[in-house]
Amino acid sequence: MSKRILVTGGAGFLGSHLCERLLAQGNDVLCVDNYFTGTKQNLAACLDNPRFELMRHDVTFPLYVEVDEIYNLACPASPIHYQHDPVQTTKTSVHGAINMLGLAKRTRAKIFQSSTSEVYGDPTVHPQVESYRGNVNPLGPRACYDEGKRCAETLFFDYWRQHKLRIKVARIFNTYGPRMHPNDGRVVSNFIVQALKGEDITLYGDGTQTRAFCYVDDQIEGWMRLVNDTPDDFTGPVNIGNPVEISMKQLAEAVLKVVGGKSKLVIARPLPVDDPLQRCPDITLAREKLKWEPKVPLEQGLKNTVEYFDGLLRGNNHVSRVGR
Repeated sequence: MSKRILVTGGAGFLGSHLCERLLAQGNDVLCVDNYFTGTKQNLAACLDNPRFELMRHDVTFPLYVEVDEIYNLACPASPIHYQHDPVQTTKTSVHGAINMLGLAKRTRAKIFQSSTSEVYGDPTVHPQVESYRGNVNPLGPRACYDEGKRCAETLFFDYWRQHKLRIKVARIFNTYGPRMHPNDGRVVSNFIVQALKGEDITLYGDGTQTRAFCYVDDQIEGWMRLVNDTPDDFTGPVNIGNPVEISMKQLAEAVLKVVGGKSKLVIARPLPVDDPLQRCPDITLAREKLKWEPKVPLEQGLKNTVEYFDGLLRGNNHVSRVGR
C-alpha cells in the first residue's frame, strides 16, 4: 500500500537517493528543500514522476501538509557548509526537529531522524556503540552541528515518551557516492576532484586519522529497514555505517588507484579544530535488529563516485555555491 512520504532536505546528496528509492516502491513523495546545499539537478530522475512533488521550504518554519511518514534529513552536513552560518545550522537541527515532530504529532505520522556519528565527538570509546554518550566540545566550531543533532535526538525521544510518537533515529557515519557536492570539503570529494584535475592530494595532519566509509546505496537500505522492518518499540538510535576502518592516507591511495594519473600525496594542512582522530561504528545492533550490513566494496563505490565527478567536471555542469 503506497504512502505519502515527506522528505526534508530531499534535494541533497542523501535525500535525492532516498526520494528515488521511495518512488521506486510506489509511494507519493513530497520533497522539501531550501536549496542551501541541495540542487534540483540531484532530483533529475524524480521530476517527471507524477508521484513526486517538490516544494521550496525551510524547516525552521512550520509546514502544514498531510503525510503518513516523515524522513527528516534537512541540515548541512559538511563542516564547510554548516560552519558558514553556525547559528542557522543549530536552528535547522533544533527548530527543524520541533516543526517536523509537531507535524508528525498532528498527522500521527511515523518520523525518521537522520542523526550523525558527530554526536560521539572525538570519541574515547572505539569503535563507537550506541550507548556511548560521546566526547563533544560544546564551545568549538563544530558544535553547531554536533550539539544541534544531539538536541534533535533529545527532542525525538521526549516526543516519543510524552506523545507516543513513532520515531526512528539513525546515526549516520561517513557516507559517499554520486551527487556529493564537489565543494563540500569532505575528504572523499576533495581527493577525487584533486585527482581528476591532476592536482596533488592534500592530507590533513599526518594522514593516519581514520574513518569508515559507507556507500550511499547501503546507507539508504539501512534507513529503509529501520523504518519499515522494525516494530514501533524499536526506536534506535542505531548506527548505520561501515565497520571497516581506513586511514586518510589509505583512502587517498585507493582514490589514486581508481583515477590513475600522477597526483602525489602532500601533507599540507594541520588537522581542523576538534577533528576526530578515529571514527568507526559498532554495527552489532544494526546486524541484529535490521539484518543489515554494508555490501558495496570501497573500490566499487569509489569507481561509481569517480565516474559521477568525472562527468560533472567534463560537462562543466552547474553546481550551486553555498551561500548564494
